[in-house]
Amino acid sequence: MEFGGGSGRSSEVAVLIATLNEERGLGPTVREIKQVLDEPYILVVDGNSKDGTVKVAEQLGLRVIIQKGKGKGCAIGQALDYLTADPRYLVLTDADFTYPAEYIPRMIRILDENPEIGMVAGNRFDKRFELAKMRGIFYAGNRFLALAQHLVNGIKMTDPLSGLRVVRWSILENWKPKSKGFDLEAELNYLVERKGYGIEEIPIDYRERLGEKKLKLRHGLVILSRIVSESLAVNS
Repeated sequence: MEFGGGSGRSSEVAVLIATLNEERGLGPTVREIKQVLDEPYILVVDGNSKDGTVKVAEQLGLRVIIQKGKGKGCAIGQALDYLTADPRYLVLTDADFTYPAEYIPRMIRILDENPEIGMVAGNRFDKRFELAKMRGIFYAGNRFLALAQHLVNGIKMTDPLSGLRVVRWSILENWKPKSKGFDLEAELNYLVERKGYGIEEIPIDYRERLGEKKLKLRHGLVILSRIVSESLAVNS
């Protein structure tokens, strides 16, 4: 497996994108990433989309693997097994165009300059955040889960479920996620701190998604269960 070179340090960066019926958002997401990283290596893990997501990915020249099983955590776990090279950093982002790629180079620089930081995550909830973009119960649920992870796991993050993050590959290369779905981020947060690294958040903008929303209220219970189980696993 070869990674592209260039001034954007892309030879040291891999990007993983899990997709499920993201025909509308994948193209704009990838094109924006390519604008901020010089010839990035991008791997798409598709969860058996029923629309034209895979076709869009192939037209963009991306490598695509078809997921076995369901859920974001399952997809990322398979992608980690697939990456046989050793990038320095791994970018995780969503395929729905909600997370602007312009922040990725800054996130990489923070890791370059701070060896004690293991992950940089985007924070959607700073003063610039527009509440209308995450309405009602979803906003309240995010705030509740942030508090729960702080109290139960000791991890103080304003936006612990952010879908945009850059992580040191040394933390992830032997990781086998237990999470199958949207609880992946909560497990990853705990992994980084358990490895002895800090987590830094930077404020980011957040756009209306392109395509169908996947996150449902029931997923909040799964995430809460993951937060509790990670704490119990370490203390048992």
